[in-house]
Amino acid sequence: MENRHTSNESSPIWHSINAEEALQQLESSAEGLSTQESQARLEKYGSNRLQQEQGRSWYQRLLDQFNNILMMILLVAALASFLLGHTIDAVAIISVVVIIALIGFIQEGKAEQALESIRNMLSPQANVLRDGKRTTISAEDVVPGDIVIIESGDRVPADLRLIEARRFRTEEAALTGESVPVEKHIDSVESDADLAERHSMAFASTIVVQGNARGLVVETGQHTEIGKISELLRGVETIKTPLLKQLDRAGRVLAIFILGAATFTALFGTIIHGQPPSEMFMAAVGLAVAAIPEGLPAIVTIGLALGVQSMARHNAIIRRLPAVETLGSISTIFSDKTGTLTRNEMTAQSLWLGDEQYRVDGIGFAPDGDFHYIQRDGKQDTHSVDIEQDKTLRDFLEVGVLCNDSELTQEKGHYYIQGDPTEGALVVAAAKVGVDAHKLRKHHKRLDAIPFESEHKYMATLHSSNDNQRILVKGAPDRLLEMCSTENSVNDDIKIDHNKWEERIHELSSQGLRVLAIADKLTSDVDKLEHHDAENGLRLLGIIGLLDPPRDEAVKAVKLCQQAGIRPVMITGDHASTALAIAKQLGFSHTEKALTGREVEGMSDKELEDIILDIDVFARASPEHKLRLVQAMQARGGVCSMTGDGVNDGPALKRADVGVAMGIQGTEAAKDASEMVLADDNFATIVRAVEEGRKVYDNIRKTITFILPTNGAQGLAIMLAVLSGSILPITPLQALWVNMVVAITLGLALAFEDGEKDLMQRAPRDPKAPLLDLFLLWRVVFVSILLLVGVFSMFTWLLNQGGSEDLARAGAVNMLVTGSAAYLINSRFLINSTLSISGIFGSRPVWISIALIMLLQCAFTYVPFMQFIFGSEALSLTHWLAILLGSILIYLIIEAEKFLWSRYESRKN
Repeated sequence: MENRHTSNESSPIWHSINAEEALQQLESSAEGLSTQESQARLEKYGSNRLQQEQGRSWYQRLLDQFNNILMMILLVAALASFLLGHTIDAVAIISVVVIIALIGFIQEGKAEQALESIRNMLSPQANVLRDGKRTTISAEDVVPGDIVIIESGDRVPADLRLIEARRFRTEEAALTGESVPVEKHIDSVESDADLAERHSMAFASTIVVQGNARGLVVETGQHTEIGKISELLRGVETIKTPLLKQLDRAGRVLAIFILGAATFTALFGTIIHGQPPSEMFMAAVGLAVAAIPEGLPAIVTIGLALGVQSMARHNAIIRRLPAVETLGSISTIFSDKTGTLTRNEMTAQSLWLGDEQYRVDGIGFAPDGDFHYIQRDGKQDTHSVDIEQDKTLRDFLEVGVLCNDSELTQEKGHYYIQGDPTEGALVVAAAKVGVDAHKLRKHHKRLDAIPFESEHKYMATLHSSNDNQRILVKGAPDRLLEMCSTENSVNDDIKIDHNKWEERIHELSSQGLRVLAIADKLTSDVDKLEHHDAENGLRLLGIIGLLDPPRDEAVKAVKLCQQAGIRPVMITGDHASTALAIAKQLGFSHTEKALTGREVEGMSDKELEDIILDIDVFARASPEHKLRLVQAMQARGGVCSMTGDGVNDGPALKRADVGVAMGIQGTEAAKDASEMVLADDNFATIVRAVEEGRKVYDNIRKTITFILPTNGAQGLAIMLAVLSGSILPITPLQALWVNMVVAITLGLALAFEDGEKDLMQRAPRDPKAPLLDLFLLWRVVFVSILLLVGVFSMFTWLLNQGGSEDLARAGAVNMLVTGSAAYLINSRFLINSTLSISGIFGSRPVWISIALIMLLQCAFTYVPFMQFIFGSEALSLTHWLAILLGSILIYLIIEAEKFLWSRYESRKN
C-alpha cells in the first residue's frame, strides 16, 4: 500500500508548537492510540515506508550476462563464423550463449529476490503505546498519532515530536550532515529553525546514540524529512562478491591463454600442415568455444544464493554476501553471554536484604512461584515468606519495578517481557507477590531518569515521595557499592560493610547467577536528575541473583566449535565468577580465569595480544572493550566473528571479519554495522552458519574442479588433432553442445551437495588461500588428460572398427560426457574416497543430473534432426558398453589418485 498521507502541506509546524498542542492536533494522548484507531489511521495514511529504489530491469540483468570477456569471445566467434558462411555453427554458438545467459539471468534474479526477501525480514520494529500498553510492532505499521518509545541504539521509525526526553541524543549525519550527535529536548523552537536546529524533533532513519525518549508520530513514509529527499533506509545488496571478482580475474587470464592457444593452433595448421585458413579459423573457434567454461559464473552465483537461503532457513540472515565466503574461515567466535549462549529468560533466584537471604521459586517469565527464607538474622530458616509482614522485601521489589522500563505482558496464555529481560526479571519477581507494575508506576510518578549506559553501569530514577523526593538506583553491584555509604538494616540504617557484601556477591556469582544491586536516597532539592545526584550517599537496599541458564543447543555448539578448530570466547558484563560458572557449564576450554574489563584497560595492545589466545572469558566487559579484543585476535592472525546488540557494539562489529547482530534484542545500529543477523539470538545459529559457509565454499571449489577438466579435455582434443594434422575428434558444434548440457545438468548438481561428514573436523580455511591450490590444479590437469585419453581412444577405436567419422565423433562426445558424469561422482569428495554405497549413490541431485544428461545424450545420438545439426550417428549397445567401461575406469583411476594423495599427505604430516 502506498502512503496516502496528504496532510503534509497543511500540517502544523511541529517543531514550533508545544507537545500538548501537537497531541491535540493529532487527536492523540500520552497513552497512545487504541488498536482500533491505529488500524483506521493505517488505512487512511498508508504504510510507513519509503518508495523503494528501482532495481535493475529484467533486460538490464539479461544484458549484464554478456558483460563477460569469455561470452564476448564466443559472440565474436559466432559473428566470424556467420561471415565465413558457417551459418549452422554461428546459430549454434549464439544459441548456447543465450541459453547460458538465461541460466545466469534466472538464477541471478532468484538471488536478488532472496536477498530482497531477507532484507524485508530485517525491517525495523518500533515500540509504541497501544491501548495504554507498550507493544512492539513493525515500523511500517506506525501511524500519525502513535506514541513511540525509543532508546539508545534504536532507529527512529518516523518523524517524531518529542514529548519526553532524557539525555537524548541522535545521530543525524545522513540527514543534516551534522558530524556529531545532536542533543534533543521537548521545548519548541522557532518556526524558521533550520533542520539541524529542530531540537524538539527526532527524524525518521536517524539513530539514537544516548538516552531514551517518547515521541508523537507526526509524519510517516514519504512525508518524513528523509522521505522528502528520497533517501533509503537500506538498498538491495550487490551480489558481486570477492569470490566472483576472483573468478572474473581468472576468466581474463583464461581468455588470454585460450586465445593464444587458438591463434597458435590455427597458424600451426595453416603454415605447417598447409590447411585452408578458413578451416583452421573454425578449428580455432572450436578450440575457444570448447575450452571456455561459460556456465561457471552462473553456477557459482547459484551456489552462493543457495547458501544465503539455507542460512536464512536456519535463522542466520546474511546482509552482505561476502560473509558467506568469510564464514568458512572463522577461527574465533566472540559471543555475548546473555540470550546468545543462555536462554535470555532471566529469573530471580536469590536475594540478600540486610541479614536475610531469600530463595525464589519458578523459572521463566510466568509470575508463578513463592519466596522462602534461607537465612534470618544469621540463622538457617526455610519458612515461606508472608509478604504482608515483610515490608522490607516488598519495598525492595517495588523499587526494582519503579527503577525499570520493562513490562510483563500475556498473550494466548504465554508471558512475555517488553523491554530488557534482566529488568523484566525484577517485574516478574514483584508480580509473584502481587505487585502490579502498571498501577505502581501510576501511583509513584517518575519525575526524571538517567537511563542505563555501559559507561556508568547503573540506571537511576527520581520519584515524588510524600514531601520529599526519592532517587532509586539499580545496576552492577560493584559499581553501586562504590556509590553507597549506608545499608538498610532492621532497626536503622548502618554504615555499609563492603567486605560482607562483596562476599555475598561472590557467593551468588559463583553459582552462575547474575547479580544486581538496588539502592535509594531521599532528597528534596533535585529538579533534574544528574549523575552527581546518584553517585554518592546512597543506601544499599540489597542484591538479587538472576539465573539465565545455558541453552542446551549452545552446549552442543561449543563442542562442535572445538572439534572444528574454532575457539568460542564469552564476553559479558556479568561478574567474573558468574561468567566462569556459565563457561564451565557450556564446556569452554579455558575456565581457570576470566579477564575483567578493568584489566583489559590496564593492558597495552601488545600485552593483550600475548594473552588473547589463553583467555576464553572476558567479564565486566563493555562494548568498547570488544574492539580491542577483535584487533588483538586479528593481530595474532585470527579470523573472528563478533556478536553485538547495542549501538556501542558498532565499531567492533564493523572491525570483525563477520559482525553478527542480534535479531531480537539487537538495535538497528548494531544490525546496520553487521554482516549477519541472528533471527533467534542463538549461539548455535552462528555455528550452523559457519558450517554452511564451509559447505558453500567447499561446493564451489568442487564445482570449479569438476567443470574445468571437461573444457580442458575438449580444448586439448581439438588442439592435438590440429597439431598432429589428424581429424578433429570433436567438432566446434559438438563442443558447444557438451558445454551446454554439462553446465545445465552436471554443473549444477554439486551446488546442492550436503556438507561432508568431516566438514566440522577440519581446521578453518586460510582466507588468503587461492581458490584453486596446487592440489586442485593438479586434479584439473590430471582429469583433463584422463578424459582426453578416453576421447581419443574411443574416436580411434571406432574408426579402426570401420565406423564413419560421424559415428566416431558421436562415440567420442558420449565418452567425454559419460566420463564427466563418472568424474562428478568422484567430485562429491575432493580428497575422501567415494568407493562406498553412500559415496556413489548418496546424492540425489548427482544422480538426477546424470539421468538428465544421459537423456540429452540419447537425443543427441538418436534423434534425426539432432544428428543432422551436430553430425552424430547412432551407437550400438557394444559401443555403449565400451563407453561405460571407459567411464568406470576413469572413475577408478581418480579414486586411486585420491588414495595415493592421502597416503602422501599422511606421511608428510
